[in-house]
Amino acid sequence: MHARLNPAQLEAVTTISGPLLVLAGAGTGKTSVVTHRIAELARRGVRPDHILAVTFTNKAAAEMQQRAATLLGRQLPERPHISTFHSLCVRVLRRNARVLGLPVQFAIYDRADQETIARRVLRELRVPGEHLRPSDLLSQIGRWKTLGLLPDRAAEVAGTDKDHLAASGYRRYQGALRAAGAVDFDDLLLLTQGLLTQQADVRRREAALYTHVLIDEYQDTNQPQYQIVKALVAGHRNLCVVGDDDQSIYGWRGAEVSHILGFRRDWPDAKVVRLEQNYRSTAPILELANRLIRFNRQRHDKVLRSDQPGEPPRIVKAPDEVAEAESVVAEIRERLQAPGSEPRDFAILFRTNEQPRPFETELRRQQVPYIVVGGMSFFDRKEVRDVFAYLRLLVEPRDDQALLRIVNTPPRGLGPTLTAKLMSRAVEAGKPLWEILRDPSQRGPVPAAAAAGIRDFVANVTTATQQLKTDRLHDVARNLIQHIRYRDELVRVYPDPNELLARSNAVDEVLNALANYERRAKRPTLTGFLDDMLLSERDEDPAEAARRRNAVTLLTLHSAKGLEFREVYLVGLEDGLLPHHRAIEADGSAIDEERRLCYVGVTRARERLTVSFAAARMKWGKSRPTKPSRFLHELSGQAVNPRATKSLASEPRPVRQGIRAARPASAIGRPRTVGPTGTHPRPKGRRRPNAR
Repeated sequence: MHARLNPAQLEAVTTISGPLLVLAGAGTGKTSVVTHRIAELARRGVRPDHILAVTFTNKAAAEMQQRAATLLGRQLPERPHISTFHSLCVRVLRRNARVLGLPVQFAIYDRADQETIARRVLRELRVPGEHLRPSDLLSQIGRWKTLGLLPDRAAEVAGTDKDHLAASGYRRYQGALRAAGAVDFDDLLLLTQGLLTQQADVRRREAALYTHVLIDEYQDTNQPQYQIVKALVAGHRNLCVVGDDDQSIYGWRGAEVSHILGFRRDWPDAKVVRLEQNYRSTAPILELANRLIRFNRQRHDKVLRSDQPGEPPRIVKAPDEVAEAESVVAEIRERLQAPGSEPRDFAILFRTNEQPRPFETELRRQQVPYIVVGGMSFFDRKEVRDVFAYLRLLVEPRDDQALLRIVNTPPRGLGPTLTAKLMSRAVEAGKPLWEILRDPSQRGPVPAAAAAGIRDFVANVTTATQQLKTDRLHDVARNLIQHIRYRDELVRVYPDPNELLARSNAVDEVLNALANYERRAKRPTLTGFLDDMLLSERDEDPAEAARRRNAVTLLTLHSAKGLEFREVYLVGLEDGLLPHHRAIEADGSAIDEERRLCYVGVTRARERLTVSFAAARMKWGKSRPTKPSRFLHELSGQAVNPRATKSLASEPRPVRQGIRAARPASAIGRPRTVGPTGTHPRPKGRRRPNAR
């Protein structure tokens, strides 16, 4: 069963008890290790449903589930629990909701819902927009929750006037969530952490469900996730964590690289296995990556190796950002002439969201198909959010957030003024808006048209809620959409046939997703579907769209983690961009994370890597000179690394030859400098294709 595993992978798979740290470098087959280890545990008599494997995205969880099923055989009655952290926490909270005073059918609010509450909270506090914006408040609340801080503690640690305002907003924000019987995504982790660390009976009950726990991407864990893991494994200590400290790039959202660096401190008897054989990139690309990451001050020592020869990476200088874009796009267009070369093979990686503009302009001009990762999510579409709001209302009528969204969609005569008046009555009575709407004696006098609209609305929602007890979920949803005449409203609002079709198709996609969920779930519920959809929204793989559309992918380095491309252009390597100016102004640990970010970019490339920088950039309407990134000097071997000197002398370096971009500091990229035309000398032995 393990014939294809290398010796290090086999050691990780067959070490089945006690704490184990698997240091899995980029492209070293960590998913194979995790899935083979699950199969090995089952082969040795561990019940599959007593195995818990946790990762960070639904895509990774689905891939693990599929591979594990293949290895285990589909005839087994039990399956291992493989999920994301957030999905695990939803299950824990649903089982223990009453301990926290939450309804079992609590709603999970997404970003748009959060922003609505944040705006209301800031209005109540009478905070001017220039002092604290809703997005600022949510960011600060998110940081506090990631650190495990509740509102009282946040008020204690607040140091500035703005922080004190945010702490007051945090308290009201949590109150609004509680009143609606809802939680946000950060609460999923924070509340689960609280349950497992403060409720001994809950901890024992939840921990007893699993005898072996595997955590993927351990370097990305934040404080609540770290505490959840420790609580679940404290009894049996059968914990395997897989990760790579060199790819820890999410410190800005709470991930703590210290968790993987200090694993042996937490578990002194832990075994450590290093996966260093890379199956993705060529040897010259890995030499560059190894050289760069050695400059980091604190890391687990490891060296990626590859048996694949390849073309040396290039470091290229351009006069300015426009020339940089022209050069990169011209080369991509030229390389697309080669047989077997497709737009999906290429990626342009950058540090900040502002950088892709000149590349988009040039890709359009040269008629090269492309996609920018990070555009509007399917879940952000108005019609999708409307349908979800109706479904949420069927599950939890107290969800004022959902109700306010669709109470007048389609129009029912409830304009903003009347809706605000009804909401005020609900607040004064201390009741959900739904109760006010369905009781004429409580809502008071309203215009006849509005009264009729409310009556129909309440009747349709009530009927659909009753049908949930007997009918199939997607039938209930389809009938509700039909009875409220939602598609008629789309026809009225969107006269353009193409836009109407796109929006109608989006509604169909929600219904299709509900039908698919119903087919695969053992005990399908509307709550389960909404949980699945909201959790999948958090970790969509937008790069998949580029592959489907066969387009060049433009994406940030943070978005690139976990992906790979045949040819990568890593652009804008200048101090202030990469490393970012905020990191330069901060301490050394911030630079280390920026270096890891650069390392992630380098290791996305399978066959060909080009690193570029501009000698000048437009800033505030003027062209200003830039400073080449310090990482360029480290990549090209021009910077002396005292931390690497000793190990460089003692470890084999099979790929040192062939890095042609390594030049004296005054001549970075001289052999392949981008000229005004954006052309490059071609590698020897490669026939130049005919121009179009």
